[in-house]
Amino acid sequence: MATSDTLSDKAIRAALARARKTGTAHKLSDGSGLHLDARPTGVGWWRLRYRFEGKEGMLSLGTYPDTGLALARERRDDARRQLAAGINPSDTRKADKAAREQAAEVARLVEAGEPVPGTFAHTAADWFQYRRAGWSPRHADKVQALLANDLVPFIGLRRLAELTAPEMLQQVRRIEARGVSETAYRALRVASAVFCHGVQQGLCESDPTRDLKGAVKLPLAANRAAVTDPAKLGELLRAFDGYKGTPTVRAALALTPLVFLRPGELRHAEWAEIDLDAALWTIPAARMKGTLEAKAKNPPHLVPLARQAVAVLRELHPLTGHGRFVFPSPLTDEKPMSENAILAALRRMQFTQQEVTGHGFRATARTLAVERLGLDAEVLEAQLAHKVKDALGRAYNRTTYLQQRRALMQAWADYLDRLRQGAEVLPLRASAGR
Repeated sequence: MATSDTLSDKAIRAALARARKTGTAHKLSDGSGLHLDARPTGVGWWRLRYRFEGKEGMLSLGTYPDTGLALARERRDDARRQLAAGINPSDTRKADKAAREQAAEVARLVEAGEPVPGTFAHTAADWFQYRRAGWSPRHADKVQALLANDLVPFIGLRRLAELTAPEMLQQVRRIEARGVSETAYRALRVASAVFCHGVQQGLCESDPTRDLKGAVKLPLAANRAAVTDPAKLGELLRAFDGYKGTPTVRAALALTPLVFLRPGELRHAEWAEIDLDAALWTIPAARMKGTLEAKAKNPPHLVPLARQAVAVLRELHPLTGHGRFVFPSPLTDEKPMSENAILAALRRMQFTQQEVTGHGFRATARTLAVERLGLDAEVLEAQLAHKVKDALGRAYNRTTYLQQRRALMQAWADYLDRLRQGAEVLPLRASAGR
């Protein structure tokens, strides 16, 4: 049996005095792997030499005289008990240090009013920063607002691992009570993503919202109102001609049924994108609907302009052509007109939301161009910038139909003129030609 507890305080003090005098460090053994390094500074360092899984290790147990002989032996014995239990005392030391540092960080965050690691708020913020690079700015703003308004104020301080399915259901019901079931559904999806991120980070074992599938009943999706009756469309076009609003809004109304675009794509139109001589509008992919990856990789969307569309733009050019936007805000040339401008004009002309919307003109074109004119549905889908479903089809981008789309857009514009004049309402086609 190895000899232990061979040192005394007197021997230690003598060794430290000798080290100061000679300027040379001395090592004093107390047995069972414990020794003291007596330094010329007058301070002694307690060290424990041990073996774990066949490898030698060294553990610092404090300094003398702050750590006295009795305390050093107590720490040695504790380390040896861990070794006997198959635990590396160095790993325990590191874990204890990490726990102290984490506790100090938590205290700092609480003092500063910031989210604590492991809580829903902290995990949600980490998840948001991780994912936002793949989102459009608009989508990121929506997610951030949902977290800030509907989740974090209510469960943000709770630890992720403590939240349960009943508690999350309670949050969903609270949102539903405001009459916004779609927001409740989106909140549940966002919360689920945060929990999955927490599982990956080791902050919780599972996603409690997985048991809440079907808990939110969404209302049946309603299609955007659109005019699909030729006679009614003719009435609408004549109302556009008689609109008494600003020239900019009049031009936007006139152009809307001619270009098959979403309202946001239309109102952000820039003169630099439009070649009136070539009768072509080139819209950057970044302005089109789609994922951030699609916006970065897709080619621009080409809009052939019928003679009627070119005429509308040439008439507007002297008024707004000096600036960036085709349809600028009445308050500043640095911004496009409001997203409500077209809708407000439709309401002023006594067309209700149930009758027509700005986005509904795409459905109008998609329906009547095929049913009444027999135009090629595939070419029409390309002009609407609808995504091709199969991967092989996506390899042939929509610009391959440019000449066909030129003919289609002119045929459609001529048809609108006939409807406006009330001279022709074609019967339904038996089938859509290609």
